[in-house]
Amino acid sequence: MIDGVVVKPLKVIPDERGWLMEMLRADDPFYRQFGQAYITAVYPGAVKGWHWHKLQTDHFVCVHGMAKVVLYDRREDAATRGEVNEFFMGERHNILLVIPCGVVHGMKGIGTETAMILNLPTHTYKYDDPDEYRMDPHGDEVPYDWARRDF
Repeated sequence: MIDGVVVKPLKVIPDERGWLMEMLRADDPFYRQFGQAYITAVYPGAVKGWHWHKLQTDHFVCVHGMAKVVLYDRREDAATRGEVNEFFMGERHNILLVIPCGVVHGMKGIGTETAMILNLPTHTYKYDDPDEYRMDPHGDEVPYDWARRDF
């Protein structure tokens, strides 16, 4: 696992009225601060990536559908530099994924429905000076192929 990445299994508590699932708590050991909350949607088969942040840590939860989230450690000083992690998350695998600053990440919608990912980043988005650095999702900067693999 890439250094600093955290996977928190999420517990769904159902009853006859519906269900509840806690995602992120201020008393989680990895919690730092609240920046904002937003949902990003990715259509089936579409890729959104690559990008990374210098300051922001992301907290992803896929709240609808299924997504493949891929991380690449490009940090110069990290013991896990060059490592790639792949996570399948969503309705069939409820997790919160903590993505540290400096770690490149992207997502692909998998399955038949639009995947919706709730992100609770540690910093607000600054429209005039965004902490977001993009890379070609199909380029050679990240050693990863987004093509579906039917093992």
